[in-house]
Amino acid sequence: MRSAPTILHLDMDAFYASAEQAAKPSLRGKAVVVGGLGPRGVVATASYEARRLGVHSAMPTAQARRLAPNAAYLVPRFSLYRTASEQVMGLLGRLSPLVEPLSLDEAFVDLEAGGTADDASSARAAGEELRAAIRAVTGLSGSVGLAGSKMLAKIASERAKPDGLVLIEPGTERELLAPLSVRVLPGVGPATGDHLRRAGMTTVHDLAEAGEAELVRLVGKAHGHGLHRMALGLDDRPVVAERDAKSVSVEDTFDVDLHDRVRVRAEVERLAVRCVERLRAAARSGRTVVLKVRRYDFSTLTRSETLRGPTDDPTVVREAAGRLLESVDTTGGVRLLGVGVTGLADFTQEDLFAQAADARELARRALEDRARAVEGDGRESAPEPVPEDPEPLAARGWAAGHDVHHEEHGHGWVQGSGVGRVTVRFEQPWSAPGRVLTFRVDDPLLRPADPLPLVREPPDYSSWPASLPKSRSEPDSAGGGTSSP
Repeated sequence: MRSAPTILHLDMDAFYASAEQAAKPSLRGKAVVVGGLGPRGVVATASYEARRLGVHSAMPTAQARRLAPNAAYLVPRFSLYRTASEQVMGLLGRLSPLVEPLSLDEAFVDLEAGGTADDASSARAAGEELRAAIRAVTGLSGSVGLAGSKMLAKIASERAKPDGLVLIEPGTERELLAPLSVRVLPGVGPATGDHLRRAGMTTVHDLAEAGEAELVRLVGKAHGHGLHRMALGLDDRPVVAERDAKSVSVEDTFDVDLHDRVRVRAEVERLAVRCVERLRAAARSGRTVVLKVRRYDFSTLTRSETLRGPTDDPTVVREAAGRLLESVDTTGGVRLLGVGVTGLADFTQEDLFAQAADARELARRALEDRARAVEGDGRESAPEPVPEDPEPLAARGWAAGHDVHHEEHGHGWVQGSGVGRVTVRFEQPWSAPGRVLTFRVDDPLLRPADPLPLVREPPDYSSWPASLPKSRSEPDSAGGGTSSP
């Protein structure tokens, strides 16, 4: 535990939904739900307006529609979210060299390591400056927690939501934690929480009073020891700048089970290409290709193949995934497919050539096997069906919320589509709410487009945080244990 609240936790507010509201003036102040829109879709993020109606993350979209029938339901635009995340992480990197991203919209920052803060006053100033910088650069809001440990900084950011800042003064931890649910502590999920509840422990105070020996008896030695320390407000975990990814993967759940083997193969190849795109975006390569198949009866199968060396060649990954598919029975139908790459490494050119050579050798052998089969029975076998181009399969209509451009009307986004028509609202992040027009889905003047930036001309923060007041050693004049806007 630190003697000053110099660990910062940032959590962007309803990130995906807020980004969609920032991009679409007509949705500001309205309920927005981002996620899968099919019968098996799941909510990724809901705006605060939708949350007030009972919608929350991980809820089935069908249930969300019953709770909020008038909300805007949008398909995620990850390219937009990644861009905004990169801008936010860039600002965090200017505060300190020790930034620990947890996801696109969440991170810890060690302000002391960056020389940005060494007491409550300078930490609060850094947090407020950060919130202002994020809004200026991205148009979005984030909540900030400041404390002497990672656990408490995260609790503080939760208390700050939405769009606020809470600082927990060192020395007030136990008083703050005591009445809170045991679920606020790291590692206490639904199962552990229920187990503790049955033992009569529902608050952090209960855990602290129970003692370490009792917690060890209930949840095991390693977990019990750590749980007791955290109940006392003790957390020495450092902010770790490098959190090396162990794998890269993508998966899709289908609205209707896939039975056509050709279609299944095409979807696997499409996912393999997407997986490699993510792999390359991370400047990594991988040695092991993994295929995940969830069948009609919810049974899940995984198959893997380890290559001769790490690769980021889409042809190699696609063909490896195809070979793995051959060992899986998909007769009854497939509801989910996934392709991943593990054994990550920095890319080497020699490995790429080795894998490409392997792929060519496999193709050559397959041709020779077919030729021998023809010679053996005196007639040519029926050719294998060629999978359709995966791109048309991926673009099944106009996705709600995605960007389009019309040669006459300019930039807009899809409000909905069906029965051969697509409805578009033409507006930009910096414009007033725009008008709505309907077109044929094959209108030659209408095409998909890339997302626009959320802020037309973001300010230059290249010299930031030079403007921050320097940390000082005298007592914090603001006083108090917690603060918020």
